[in-house]
Amino acid sequence: MSEPSSHWLGLQGRVCAVTGAASGIGASVARQLAQAGAHVALIDRDLEGAGRLAAELATTFGASGVRTLAVGCDIASEEQTLAAAAQVQAQLGDCAALINNAGLLRAGSLDSVSLADWNMVLGVNLTGYLLCSRAFKPQLARTRGALVHVSSIAGLFPQSSSGAYSAGKAGVLLMSRQMATEWGPLGIRSNAICPGMIRTALSAKFYEEPGLEEKRAAVTASRRVGEPQDIADVALFLASPRSAYMNGAELSVDGGMSSMLMDMVPRPGYNKTA
Repeated sequence: MSEPSSHWLGLQGRVCAVTGAASGIGASVARQLAQAGAHVALIDRDLEGAGRLAAELATTFGASGVRTLAVGCDIASEEQTLAAAAQVQAQLGDCAALINNAGLLRAGSLDSVSLADWNMVLGVNLTGYLLCSRAFKPQLARTRGALVHVSSIAGLFPQSSSGAYSAGKAGVLLMSRQMATEWGPLGIRSNAICPGMIRTALSAKFYEEPGLEEKRAAVTASRRVGEPQDIADVALFLASPRSAYMNGAELSVDGGMSSMLMDMVPRPGYNKTA
C-alpha cells in the first residue's frame, strides 16, 4: 500500500505549534498536522478544549508515533507565550513550525469602538502574533522552521464596523514580511494566509439568516463558502519543507472573492451570478 498523500509534505516527526487550536481553523490545522505525522502542540486560552482535542488526536494517531500537547496560554501575555514555548520545547522538542491563528473580533465603527476593545483586539490579533513568534524564534532558528500567520481578506480590503479587526489583520501582513526580511538569514520563513468567508463559530450566527449562505456564495468565483479545512490545507503546505523557497508571501484563500469586484459592477445583459 502506498503512503498517504499527506506524507508528501514531509512533516512526519516535526514539532508544530498552533495557536487558537481548540476550535475553528486552528482545530482543523491541528487535526491535519497530526494526520500528516507531525507532533502537535495545541495552544489556546481554552485549555480544557485544547486538551480534549489533543486527547482525541493522540487516540486517533498515537499508534503512528504522533505526540500531542495541550498548552494553556493567553497570547497577549509575553510571560505566558515564553512559558508556552518553553513547555513545547521541553515536552516535544524544538518547534519546526508555528501557526499563528488565535484571534478575536469586537465589532464597531472607528468612531464608536471603545479604546478597551480596540486595544484588546490588537493585543491578540497583532501583538499576540509578535509575542508568539519571538518566543518560538530560537527554536525555529535551530530547526530552520516556518512561521505561518493566519491574517484575513479583511486585512486587504476595508470593512465597515470592523473595529480594530481589519487594521490588526493588515498589520499582520506587513509584520510577516518584516519577519521574513529580518529572520530569513537565520533560516526562518514567514508567510501569511488571507482567508475569505470561512464557516467557523465566529460567523455561525450569520448563517442562521435564511438565504445568507447563498448570497455570500454568490460573491465568490467558486460559488461556495469556505470551510476550516480549506485554510488548514494551505497552512500545512506553508509549514512544510515543500514550500521551502516561499518567504514573505501572502496567499488569499477566498474562493476567488477578491477577483469578483468588476463582475459585481452592474452591466445589463452581461452580469452572471448563477
